[in-house]
Parts: sequence; structure tokens; C-alpha cells
Amino acid sequence: MTDILKNKSILLVISGGIAAYKSLELIRLLKKSGASIRCILTEGGAQFVTPLSVSALCEEQVHTDLWSLKDETEMGHIRLSREADLIVIAPASANIIAQMANGLANDLASTTLLANHNTPVLIAPAMNHAMWNNPATQDNITKIKSRAITLIGPEHGAMACNEEGLGRMSEPEDILAEIYKTIK
Repeated sequence: MTDILKNKSILLVISGGIAAYKSLELIRLLKKSGASIRCILTEGGAQFVTPLSVSALCEEQVHTDLWSLKDETEMGHIRLSREADLIVIAPASANIIAQMANGLANDLASTTLLANHNTPVLIAPAMNHAMWNNPATQDNITKIKSRAITLIGPEHGAMACNEEGLGRMSEPEDILAEIYKTIK
């Protein structure tokens, strides 16, 4: 199965949430499978993992800023969305899911996602169970599913807030298995 990702380009969007640490293991697994990985790290994601850690693992520049003079003179947000064979958002916070569902574009990640017109998207939601079960989040999930966005998870289990419920991000190995199914 490792040949499936050889020479494939994955754009990994790491949004905010404690589950961002799992994205580092996902990068390692993707690299081991032969994929090239470019990353967008949101401001929230950078509260949990550092650009240096992400860059060291993916062996590429980490993109964080919509207003980067270097990247945006080359229309970085459009290029990032179109050069990927698959866009993966892991973790996908309630915020980025809401941005996707409602067409908001106020940072590099949401602008890149809005600029995407034919690259498949896979998201791995991660949030507190109350946030996941909130009717607004469920409405947003319904909207993005109607746009052929693939979801993996969330899973039931213990959370960082010492509560338990549906909202944990799927494990990196399970996300990788779903990437194999989703990649074109």
C-alpha cells in the first residue's frame, strides 16, 4: 500500500486544538509512505505545535501567514490548494469547519480551502463533545458533507478537559488508512 502515496502531494492543514500533536505523527507516517507534505499551520494550531517541529518533519517550509510577501506574490493560497493531490485537515477544529461550511476566508487556511476547486478534502474533526454535538457544528458538518468532503471521526473517548465523549481526533494510523482510500 505504500506505493499509493509515492509522488503524491498532501497539503496538511493543522488547526487549533490539543489534538494538533497527533498531526506530527501523521506527517511522519505520510513521509514514510512516500508522500510529499506541505503544511499550513493556523494561529490556533501554532499554540500546540511549533512551525519548527512541523517543518523539520515535513522537510518543507511551513505556511502560516496569508499576508506573507514572499508566498503571496506567487499567489500562495491558490498554489497550495491546486498543487496538492489531497488536502487533509487534522485536527479540524469547530472553527475551521464553520469557516469551510460558510465560505469564510480570513486566514491562510480558510482562504486556501475556499480557493480549492477540485482537490479532494479529508477532515479529522477534534473538539470537546459539547462542541461536536452543538446544533451549529452539526449543521456545518451537514453542509460540508454535501460538498463531498470526507470525514474521519471523531472518536469517542477521554478528552484533555477531563471529560469523555465523541470528539477525539482519529488516530494518525486510521487517518492514513482513510487517505489511502481517498487519494486519487
